[in-house]
Amino acid sequence: MRTLGQMNVDVITIFAEDLQRVKKFYQEVFEFTAVYEDDVSAVFNFGNMSINLLDISQAYGLIHPGTVASQESGSRFQFTIRVDDVDAICNELDTRGVALLNGPVDRPWGVRTAAFTDPAGHIWEIAQQLT
Repeated sequence: MRTLGQMNVDVITIFAEDLQRVKKFYQEVFEFTAVYEDDVSAVFNFGNMSINLLDISQAYGLIHPGTVASQESGSRFQFTIRVDDVDAICNELDTRGVALLNGPVDRPWGVRTAAFTDPAGHIWEIAQQLT
């Protein structure tokens, strides 16, 4: 039997105060169409996993007795997408009205990165391996 550490992460559910605004962001920035949606969620496939945007009103029932954090609490994770050209992606993000949190910057570990947030405050990083 395989252990949990040998299995892929299939779906990450993230909570959004304004589901429609966040869904529109994902459709426009990532050029996605939802593979599933209803009144309280929208699921987008990222090739090897899916992101489920869930209206925050449904979060408590999903994680009870855990606590649902507010957007103002700050970030505790970021999503990273490997790309071939960080600068080209940053230019594309700019044309879509996406403001960068930081970057592009060359990191000491040999990666060029830039970061931005979705409207719900989730942080996305694009990363290019430097030669």
